[in-house]
Amino acid sequence: MYYYRILIILLLIMLKRKIENVLEVSKLNTWYGDKKILSDINLSVSRNEIMVIMGHSGSGKSTLLRYILGLEKTKEGLIKLLGSELAKLNKNELYELRKRIGVAFQSGALFSSMTVGENIQLPLHENTNLDENTIQIMSRIKLELMQLSGTESLMPAELSGGMLKRAGLARAVIMDPELLFFDEPSAGLDPITSAHLDNLILQLRDTLNMSIIVVTHELESAFKIADRIIILDKGKIILTGNKDEIKMSNDPRIINMIERRAISNQFNASDYLNRLTRK
Repeated sequence: MYYYRILIILLLIMLKRKIENVLEVSKLNTWYGDKKILSDINLSVSRNEIMVIMGHSGSGKSTLLRYILGLEKTKEGLIKLLGSELAKLNKNELYELRKRIGVAFQSGALFSSMTVGENIQLPLHENTNLDENTIQIMSRIKLELMQLSGTESLMPAELSGGMLKRAGLARAVIMDPELLFFDEPSAGLDPITSAHLDNLILQLRDTLNMSIIVVTHELESAFKIADRIIILDKGKIILTGNKDEIKMSNDPRIINMIERRAISNQFNASDYLNRLTRK
């Protein structure tokens, strides 16, 4: 009877983890000074889901990530990350929460004075009490996953652009995070390397049961990896849907993005003069 109760409890925990949202954003509004940047942002990301955030430069993608990661404090709206409301966390609680997430930066962001292996192992040295042998084994496992086996002793300057991104990704997942953020994985890479990174993202989701949020401009990549896509424009979400819903949209802003049409700005002489002469 005792073991039966334990089994029921474990099943309930697994079921909760399966249906729980790893991220919830509700009615988020943000400003830089008097300028409103994000307006009435509402979104959610489920466990084991890949969510892609798209939008042209200046649409608010980076600002949204800063608030989701707790780098900026919300003044209006609610953000729940892995079940915790960010606004209610103190410094230590936020620190502990961040151990459960990973961030892969656009450039890889490796420390240039450290070897690849030292870069990958850094989160384990800083956040765990694991012995050195275990840390080295864990880093080799992640490097093997990224097809970077044998690069531990190399310096970041000795890696190609694609290898730098994969090394940064290995560091981001070294602690097996529940939620991974990946900023512009395909930026500056050739099509074959970009496709390889797309496959890695899918592999991480499938093998490590990881939820992933990707910011990208690459339509081909987004349509390949995303379960759902969010389109931002001027700080507002104009559409959330799967790739078929995005492709079928009649919104001219989304059509322009899909068909790579330049946005034409009509010249207003009066507005131009006012901008030049204002004090």
